[in-house]
Amino acid sequence: MAPASRLSTRVLLVCAAIGVATGLLGGIEGWLAVPVITGLPIVYGFLLGIHVLPGIVAQETLRLPWVALITHLIAALASSAVAPPYTFQFLGTAVLFGGLQEGVAALVRYRSWAPWRFFVSGLVIGVVVALAVFFAAHLSALPLWAQITYLILAVLGPVVWTAIGLWIGVGLRRAGVARR
Repeated sequence: MAPASRLSTRVLLVCAAIGVATGLLGGIEGWLAVPVITGLPIVYGFLLGIHVLPGIVAQETLRLPWVALITHLIAALASSAVAPPYTFQFLGTAVLFGGLQEGVAALVRYRSWAPWRFFVSGLVIGVVVALAVFFAAHLSALPLWAQITYLILAVLGPVVWTAIGLWIGVGLRRAGVARR
């Protein structure tokens, strides 16, 4: 008899459910991205932070290795169904955000599931997003107050979305989704 996999069918189904639910939100963000970045660019980084949800919810709910990355990839596919023109951006974001979340979890050897660990990954993602979008969208052309506001919101966005993801994950654990 083969040993039981840590990523059982049940775990993969939970990842899929979380991925589809959060992926729908990601797809909506995809359609909002262009109007927001052209009309009110200082809030774009905060909006983009919604993409931390798949990994945070999955890790808080299941507390297993690889669930963040798997859930992010499923979320990217769901987002792509809602906003097909952004498929490659969704997949890139899934690999980047899921990889960073898995990396932070791996640093503590998947043993610490305390909220601080999730907030560290949210903060790292916030800094990466803030800088990447700042240069890619040429936000340096904005007035200084807008640049500073953008950077603050872009770093805080993933942190706030992390708190929301933790709240959802705790609720799913309480509901028995993570029962072994």
